[in-house]
Amino acid sequence: MADTTAAVTYNRYLKIDELLSLQQPRSDGPEHDELLFIVIHQVYELWFKELLHEFDRVARLLTADESHRAQHTLKRILTILKVMVAQLDILETMTPLEFLSFRARLEAASGFQSDQFRQVEFVLGAKSEAAIARFPEGSRAREALTQRYHAPTLWDAFVHYLAREGYRVPDALLSRDVTAGPEPSTDIQNILIDIYRGDAKNAELCERLVDLDEGIQEWRYRHVKMVQRTIGTKHGTGGSSGAAYLATTLAKPLFPDLWEIRSHL
Repeated sequence: MADTTAAVTYNRYLKIDELLSLQQPRSDGPEHDELLFIVIHQVYELWFKELLHEFDRVARLLTADESHRAQHTLKRILTILKVMVAQLDILETMTPLEFLSFRARLEAASGFQSDQFRQVEFVLGAKSEAAIARFPEGSRAREALTQRYHAPTLWDAFVHYLAREGYRVPDALLSRDVTAGPEPSTDIQNILIDIYRGDAKNAELCERLVDLDEGIQEWRYRHVKMVQRTIGTKHGTGGSSGAAYLATTLAKPLFPDLWEIRSHL
């Protein structure tokens, strides 16, 4: 029977013993750099978990019309993204030969299979039924992705917020199919132009969303370059095309309307 009277300690609160038992290299020896590879990717999964936690908070705050608090949370998200990009610098200290020393042990394992990063993409509007189908029926990953797939995106929360702020958002955009990615809208672009020209509060919120879009694009770009630096044009583990696939995700803005208006201000 568990001892419920034990004092809370640093070790117990953070479950340090369990945490340190989770790094289990598969290579013989093991190869020195495999531990780094495991630690970095486990940390990324923790950051993805935190990003989802923060994105959900931003959506709730926008729904409650608390735009200033939403901006504060967006700033936290942007800081997390900078840390995630910086972690790639650590991973790039591993040379191609050092990675090859244990790469075969990964078998079909691939970052392509990170359901949490797919959830981040879904929250930001890049949804895909094919991404859901890659995970087994009844798995935690598939259930989480299915829920995100049918939930409104962060952009939807923003558009509904603008409607409550008194802007004439078309009903079609307020009742759109949230399983589809947001499409550019001249109506929204005209609203955004008005905001930038005469609504300082909401213009600042728009700029934080642009920062977020740029931060995600920066992460994608650095990820591509890291993969190219490590394995060149080889296919990735898990059956993906490696850097070639990742390169297709570049230069695709999450919030195209916020970029389109730049030439009209």
